Amino acid sequence: MFTGKSIIITGASSGLGKSLSLEFARKGAKLALFDKDLEKLEETGKQCRELGSETLTEGGDVTRPEDCEKFVKKAGAKFGSLDYVVACAGISMWAKFEDIKDVNIYRKMMDINYLGVVHCLYYALPMLKANRGMMVVISSIQGKIGVPYHTGYVASKFALQGFFQSLRMELDGSGVDILMVLPHWIRGTNLRSNAFGKDGSTLGDSRQKHTGESITVEECCRKIIKAMQKRKKELVIPPKLKLLPWLNMISPGLLEWIINKKTGEQGK
Repeated sequence: MFTGKSIIITGASSGLGKSLSLEFARKGAKLALFDKDLEKLEETGKQCRELGSETLTEGGDVTRPEDCEKFVKKAGAKFGSLDYVVACAGISMWAKFEDIKDVNIYRKMMDINYLGVVHCLYYALPMLKANRGMMVVISSIQGKIGVPYHTGYVASKFALQGFFQSLRMELDGSGVDILMVLPHWIRGTNLRSNAFGKDGSTLGDSRQKHTGESITVEECCRKIIKAMQKRKKELVIPPKLKLLPWLNMISPGLLEWIINKKTGEQGK
């Protein structure tokens, strides 16, 4: 299905973005990879080319519209069309709101997690419409349910959820599909080590541990690709998390107790 298809992937230098890049390369896709860390990005690109994929790598920042425009135009010029945009670039946080030392953390979270997706899609959308393509947004179950110590992250994911719910209605009949990916914690990524702490620096080795309910990056990757093949609108990983929004409507107090208990198990 992906043989010869052109795919843009942001956040492709590591974690889920890199895993998806390599898997699409194995499936014969043409790739345009984007990330701030050019050195690691080039390594991803090299591995994709070794797997036989025609691959473009471009260093840049998703928070800068001009970088996104340049990247998308290069991808379009190289491949002549665009079938998929996979938005993986993102950053997390772990800090109580009252302990935050620099409120600009919240602006950065919105710039990267929300506007970074909007910027790339804005320039890619005409090509997606021409090819009846698909936008794949790596969000989080926290785009629907609040979690303590993640206020800025949750806000940015809620913004994504609202934006794409509205956009999906605008694009009705255009042939462009939108897949929202809402995973639980993912093992094998650097999202937690790069997460913002209370002083605005990354957590690094002090990052919180994953619970036993987290999923591997490989499992997440397989499920995303399967959902893309089926042109799904939403993918919740694991599926049991679909119950959380319903529980929030029926008994919000119980849901808050469960989330606080699970969060506490990871270390406050």
